[in-house]
Amino acid sequence: MLIENPLNESPLAFPLLEYVHIVGFVCGVGTIALVNFRMFGVGLTRKSAAQLWSDTMPWTLGGLSLVIFSGLLLFSINPDVYYLNYTFLLKMSFLGLAVIFYYTIVRKAAVSRAGAGWSRGWSRLVAAISLALWALVLFSGIFIGLSATRVPVAKAPPTGIDYDNFLHQ
Repeated sequence: MLIENPLNESPLAFPLLEYVHIVGFVCGVGTIALVNFRMFGVGLTRKSAAQLWSDTMPWTLGGLSLVIFSGLLLFSINPDVYYLNYTFLLKMSFLGLAVIFYYTIVRKAAVSRAGAGWSRGWSRLVAAISLALWALVLFSGIFIGLSATRVPVAKAPPTGIDYDNFLHQ
């Protein structure tokens, strides 16, 4: 017995889920960028990185939760397009690294006081690595649809038609 995905029944499901996915990235990765830029000494300089970390955490977690939930739904619409796609697998690897790095190393660097083993140079390096990882997640997501390893979604053309002759008639 084949179970159909109800999301495949609506032509609006995929674009609406894409919009939700992008809004989640704006909230999640946007707040992550605020903390990282503060560690660089740029933007929102009236608050410390530790204050920004705690102030933005609900938005960061909410955004990342929205991204993961909508991403799972997008995946369920046509899993063959994703699990065989090297760009998608690369994106998932970058996402895992970015999340682990942000909630371990960046957190320690952001909430630590000066003199607790985190010099300004180390904090900037950590912020740069974090921003690079999140940029890789975003860009690899953009290139999923353009990658050469993408499985074709359309059905194969019907057999018995000579398309070369058809075009030259």
